[in-house]
Amino acid sequence: MTNVPKGCLDMLTDKNSMLVLVDYQSTMFKGVASGDKTVIRNAAFCAAKAASILSIPVVLSAINPSSNGDFMPEITRLFPGQEVYSRKVLGFDAFEDEMTRNAAKKANRKKMVISGLWTSMCFAYTTLHALKEGYEVYGLMDAAGDSTHDAHEFGIKRMIQAGVIPITVESLVSEWMHDWGNPKVGDLVKEVYSRYGYMIGF
Repeated sequence: MTNVPKGCLDMLTDKNSMLVLVDYQSTMFKGVASGDKTVIRNAAFCAAKAASILSIPVVLSAINPSSNGDFMPEITRLFPGQEVYSRKVLGFDAFEDEMTRNAAKKANRKKMVISGLWTSMCFAYTTLHALKEGYEVYGLMDAAGDSTHDAHEFGIKRMIQAGVIPITVESLVSEWMHDWGNPKVGDLVKEVYSRYGYMIGF
């Protein structure tokens, strides 16, 4: 195998990875036209819920909440007392903000799962920054959306060309869970798979 991203053959676990969610805010959702907004919201929620069940570090970043609205309350309620980093630098790259960047560093995990709105901008630019910082970056693609289908599609292609490993939420949660012997299986089936999937849970 040649030109494969660093670490891509090592499985994601609850001990080696973290989750970064960027700009899941009401105004940002209004501009999404690349896919079903309910599916996108559900994917973001399910990733966050699985992380909360498995005690995986999560960083939440928002841009200009006074204009763009609060971060998804369904997600922030999962992490009571945890700060949503309102970026001081009002740019598209969440890691240009020192507090957001330092929160990720503090987690001390080499594998970083990222998703956000919009795909070709805040999501893509944050992943590119994370790659430059030396993280092994996984892009949670079905939790992302953009203003057009093309913007979403080519945002994903740009990230993959740069070395981001694409993943979807059911694959992510299954990789974190690892097997049916995980003591958190019951919670994951009830709170995550049943909400998002069609093949697991009822």
